Amino acid sequence: MKSATGRRRALGPTLGREPKGKSLDALVAFALKLAAESGKILGPANARRPQVELKADRSLVTRIDKRIERRLRGLIAARYPDHGILGEEAGGTNVEADLLWVIDPIDGTAPFVAGIPVFGTLIAVLYRGTPIIGIIDHPVTRDRWVGVRGRATTRNGVRCKTRRCPGVKDALLSASNPDFFGPSDRPGFEALRSRTQWRIYGGSCFSYGLLASGRTDIAIDTGLSIHDYAAFRPVIEGAGGVITDWNGAPITIETGKRILAAGDAARHKDALALVQAAMKPKR
Repeated sequence: MKSATGRRRALGPTLGREPKGKSLDALVAFALKLAAESGKILGPANARRPQVELKADRSLVTRIDKRIERRLRGLIAARYPDHGILGEEAGGTNVEADLLWVIDPIDGTAPFVAGIPVFGTLIAVLYRGTPIIGIIDHPVTRDRWVGVRGRATTRNGVRCKTRRCPGVKDALLSASNPDFFGPSDRPGFEALRSRTQWRIYGGSCFSYGLLASGRTDIAIDTGLSIHDYAAFRPVIEGAGGVITDWNGAPITIETGKRILAAGDAARHKDALALVQAAMKPKR
């Protein structure tokens, strides 16, 4: 990802100013169209167990992942030929463009294979590396979160908000899978796990939508890439929450593998302090 951003800086702006008003509305409308197209494929596909392949990194992929991404990439290229596209399965095209579509056709492929309905499609639009539109779409449960920078987040067309949390000890923590936290990540995870009231595992992108809806309090993950979390920033911030990396930096195309989100800004500050203290090298 750093090479892509390096090329972006070298080339300078390619599409002009950040979309506002009607131009932003048009992008949101098209992103919703993409989500609907994905749902037409992903929803019916849940009826039977898909054929599974292992990628080089040992993660799972199915023909449905690839089919959805091909369909969305084709639609984007036809409608916005000057925009960039970055997908989990097929990589990047024109990634130096100011406006970049980032797609995860099925976030939560393992739950999809198992038939656990927490999987969904993630669609984001980045302007010069910063997410300005994010969609978390779950066709099986018929849930769709839409976040747009500077606007209130909606769930199924109705505004949603995060909730206040009195303290980390009262928080409901989510993590996609504790197995993802290797030795170098484990101290940060354990610092939160041991201090929160309760933990929920295996929610994939659905858990980040629920955080935006005020059902959970803190989310922590690692081992991720930009397609896994780009959509989360507009959704969570538009609902009143905070999402950063483990250093406290906002989510951009430069973000690495670790993310931390909270519905309450004060709890995010507390959680970040715990994680950072735990990650300091021992003397």
